[in-house]
Amino acid sequence: MTEQRVAVVTGASRGVGKGIAVALGAAGHVVYVTGRSTGDRVTFPTVGGTVEETARAVTTAGGTGVAVVCDHTDDEQTAALFARVRAEQGGLDLLVNNVWGGYAAYHEDRHEEMQGPFWEQPLRVWDDMFTSGVRAHYAATVLAVPVLRPGALVVTVSFFPGSYLNGDDQVAYSVAKAADDRMVAVTAAQLAAREVTAVALYPGLVRTESVLRAAEFFDLSNSESPEFAGRAVAALAADPDARRHTGRCLVAAELAEEYGFTDVDGSRPSSIRPHFAKPVP
Repeated sequence: MTEQRVAVVTGASRGVGKGIAVALGAAGHVVYVTGRSTGDRVTFPTVGGTVEETARAVTTAGGTGVAVVCDHTDDEQTAALFARVRAEQGGLDLLVNNVWGGYAAYHEDRHEEMQGPFWEQPLRVWDDMFTSGVRAHYAATVLAVPVLRPGALVVTVSFFPGSYLNGDDQVAYSVAKAADDRMVAVTAAQLAAREVTAVALYPGLVRTESVLRAAEFFDLSNSESPEFAGRAVAALAADPDARRHTGRCLVAAELAEEYGFTDVDGSRPSSIRPHFAKPVP
């Protein structure tokens, strides 16, 4: 057993998930790092990353990283993950639902599948975002609940199209994010009796491996490191009054203003909320 706070970060081989895991390590957490990429079996070689690399980075940052190879589209593997956490740690203080297969086409250079109107996109675009996204988040939350300690926090990484209507957004992507946000709201209401807080977290433009591959197409002047979202999660996890946020969609940059943290370079990116259109009715 351990006196350190225990976290699970799903989909943490790279990107935002890795940044969150490392920031939690810097805050002293034991972090179970999950993903499919391991050793020479990297799921997306174009962007790299493995659970072992992230776990080492967590430990280097000051925490304890535990690498767990897990395909979160397989419920048995997900259940085994939480059974292991219970056996090794006695309970769980923080679950971060970050796993996301919705960008597989980008990582595999199948960009044309993500372009054009929705009726010209293959149906698997929807399946990638829901099977390896929304459903995986739901399954992880379901299977984590018996392990969550009173006072625990569940964070689901989402994005502005879940709450804001923009006709240029992808249909599948927008619906997936709206589903995540609704899931957070309803699970938060039902988890209240267990003293568990559930929120959605919106990063801004994050300098992930995928974004940096296409850096010439982005204005990175107000971008965030992957660790910035992690600092937001760490601040929420350390807040004894975090339950006031339960059920809400929170913006990492706005939490930085509230809690007083900065990005790794000392900057404080501003919220990109103003760049989005009117809220969804």
